[in-house]
Amino acid sequence: MIEREPEKYEKYADEGMPGGPGNPLGARALYLFTEDRGDTFLRIHGTDDPDTIGRAVSNGCAGLVNDHMVSLYKQVPMDTRVVLYPKRPS
Repeated sequence: MIEREPEKYEKYADEGMPGGPGNPLGARALYLFTEDRGDTFLRIHGTDDPDTIGRAVSNGCAGLVNDHMVSLYKQVPMDTRVVLYPKRPS
């Protein structure tokens, strides 16, 4: 995020940015790990910009509107298996 929009996010480089609806990761984020590699750096997360939903604007993450992400977050227990499929060509 800092590389893409330094004027907006550079101030968070040292200490990070608090979670919440104004965070680029939205109100909640699910961090995806594998047993062999650990952190995949892929996330399923909310967004503070609903216009980005369905567009390739992240580093491989799946974005949801914040209300949907909060609901999903409440329903998904730790260690749930997640499968992400690439977007089908139009």
